[in-house]
Amino acid sequence: MSTTSTKPKGATSYKQTAFGIIPRIKLLRLELEGTKKGLEYIDKSIQQENLSPQYVLKLHHVAFGWIFPDWAGKYRSISVEYSGKEAPQPHLVPELLLNLCADLAERLKQLNQESVDQIVGLLAWFQHRFVVIHPFQDYNGRLARMLTSFILLKQNLPPIEITAETTKDRNAYLKAMYAADDGDLSKLESLIRSAMDESLSKAIKSQ
Repeated sequence: MSTTSTKPKGATSYKQTAFGIIPRIKLLRLELEGTKKGLEYIDKSIQQENLSPQYVLKLHHVAFGWIFPDWAGKYRSISVEYSGKEAPQPHLVPELLLNLCADLAERLKQLNQESVDQIVGLLAWFQHRFVVIHPFQDYNGRLARMLTSFILLKQNLPPIEITAETTKDRNAYLKAMYAADDGDLSKLESLIRSAMDESLSKAIKSQ
């Protein structure tokens, strides 16, 4: 069974986009703009939408479709490896994502909003599971982090920012995801908790 490996961020010097073949440094600026577009869409749609496969597809398209119109906003049709592991086969992705959204809805019903530990644990579980499913050809990590903010906003909590742009931040995020692959969510929970503390501190200061 053949696979197409997705390379780590920064490994590809040039990439084909709607703006032609561009170097990595220019693509990074577009990716950041795409993330901004995605977060703006979340802010605009949060009251009307619930987390569903259709919403996930739409968000990916809004964020990255203007850069990669051929595949953004569509389930991947190729086999991929990420972090040296094979992702689920493409034909399984729609059902896996549907089940993830249903599972999240049930877990949210049981969530104690007064328990930070429960909230952090839920967000860590969701982020890791989404990346494991790997619904899209690229930007699964970015979308997982955007959807984390969606979940928080739905719980009337401020959104968070887990950055993975610098080498240091990306390495910390990858180490947390690798540990989660082995069943240890504590490192990812720590990143999320720190981001929540910072976000709540900013929210309090702005009042």
